[in-house]
Amino acid sequence: MQPTATVLVYSDNASTREQVRLATGRRPAADVPAVEFIECATLPAVLKELDRGGIDVCVLDGEATPVGGMGVCRQLKDEIFHCPPVLLLMGRPQDAWLATWSRAEAAVTLPVDPVEFADSLAALLRDRLAVQA
Repeated sequence: MQPTATVLVYSDNASTREQVRLATGRRPAADVPAVEFIECATLPAVLKELDRGGIDVCVLDGEATPVGGMGVCRQLKDEIFHCPPVLLLMGRPQDAWLATWSRAEAAVTLPVDPVEFADSLAALLRDRLAVQA
């Protein structure tokens, strides 16, 4: 198992980024590595970090402005070869169809429910690390 997993968190809202960090804790589950966060508040920052590589999972805020996470997810899936899996944060459960349209691997609603979020993040990390092994 690798020593840490890198999770990119995109939201223009510092409180949302904090909710993600707090819900994850040091690691989202006992059987996945500890998590290191890279926080981005703008789309150019997200693209720059993904160009650097080393991102295991992206958490994108569907409610971010001016560029929402659903559109960002769709763009990443279209433009990045072997794009990391995406966990989308949605404003309401009725937006699940948009999460499907964006091609996100998982979606949870805001505000972040710590148990639901940690379970979803851990599942994506397990899948990602299995592919890399």
